[in-house]
Amino acid sequence: MSDAATRALLVEALGLKAVDRAGWLRVGVPRPESVAAHSWGMALLALLDCPEELDRERVLALCIVHDLPEVRVGDITPHDGLSKAAKAAREAAAADALLAAHPALRALVAEYAAGESAEARYVRALDKVDMALQAEVYAAAGHPTAEFVRSARARLGRHRLAALLPPTDGAVAEGSHGDSDGDG
Repeated sequence: MSDAATRALLVEALGLKAVDRAGWLRVGVPRPESVAAHSWGMALLALLDCPEELDRERVLALCIVHDLPEVRVGDITPHDGLSKAAKAAREAAAADALLAAHPALRALVAEYAAGESAEARYVRALDKVDMALQAEVYAAAGHPTAEFVRSARARLGRHRLAALLPPTDGAVAEGSHGDSDGDG
């Protein structure tokens, strides 16, 4: 890995700070969190909650890199009309190009996408918890975000992290924007 390749990746990855989470824009949040802020929220959750049986460093790495392809393809949500397969293909191609000089990072993005390791499954759950907690913040400001909490609750089921979710009635504003598949 060359210093030039590392610097180029860092500079491009910093662009995630300017990629707004599309679901929040869709429900009218005027200054929504960025994809980078979302990844930070997940990493903080991992620091506070990572089970002892999981590799905490790997969990944190997965939190940080899981959305890196979005710096090239944007925050694609179910409301964008792409199939899950098409979204996965776009993100995989972006990851291949973005991380060509960084195979270890590319492997982490692939691990998250596959969701087969215990760490990846845990980070996927953190993704939903962070979304639901952010929905609670935006609901307090009057934005209709209940669909995001319902989506997180449906995805988490009986996972122990579901205890961190806000209630869907009362604490989170309702809206008529349709169901979300969980991309704040």
